[in-house]
Amino acid sequence: MNINQTIDHTYLKAFGTLKDIDQLIEEAKTYQFKSVCINPTYVKYAAKALEKTNVLVCTVIGFPLGANTTETKVFETLNAIANGAKEIDMVINIGECKMGHYDYIENEIKAVVKAAAGLVVKVIIETCYLTKEEIKEVSKVVAKANATFIKTSTGFGTNGATVEDVKLMKEFASPLEVKASGGVRTKADFDLMIEAGATRIGTSNGIAIIQGQTGSGY
Repeated sequence: MNINQTIDHTYLKAFGTLKDIDQLIEEAKTYQFKSVCINPTYVKYAAKALEKTNVLVCTVIGFPLGANTTETKVFETLNAIANGAKEIDMVINIGECKMGHYDYIENEIKAVVKAAAGLVVKVIIETCYLTKEEIKEVSKVVAKANATFIKTSTGFGTNGATVEDVKLMKEFASPLEVKASGGVRTKADFDLMIEAGATRIGTSNGIAIIQGQTGSGY
């Protein structure tokens, strides 16, 4: 396995500047990560900087709370793609999920998938706020809505990815792929997530993981 190509090299801090994005881009090019995962405001800039490379631009939609309207998420998706995004990581409406309104969740995912027009869509369910039963149920919904990946976390919740949750998502969202995000700081963490069924890792600790060190980011 090419570890580097499983990593979405991530910088999503609210106070990030172009200096931070430039560093992220250079690191992604150097280590040939799968993508840079960044806030929408930097998509056009990153797409231009990476246009002659194999590094994709991934951005986040409805981030980090998921409480935007479906129409807003669709607009964000269309705008991000127009600016050069190649992968979309959307946050579900977590409140609607907690109320058991799974038709709402399915419809909003379908709307974003349609707007993405064949591009990869990863659906963030923010596992730290869900019961195990809710994770099972929403995983089925994400698969039914024809997304590409189901993803654990935004990195802004109370916890990140866990092995148990990744296993549940892998089982109940089949045949979708799983992205584990949040709290993956070491190669040992990475290996556990892959063994649990993840095929993509979202982390700001990619370099540390590759070098066998412990990252300090999320």
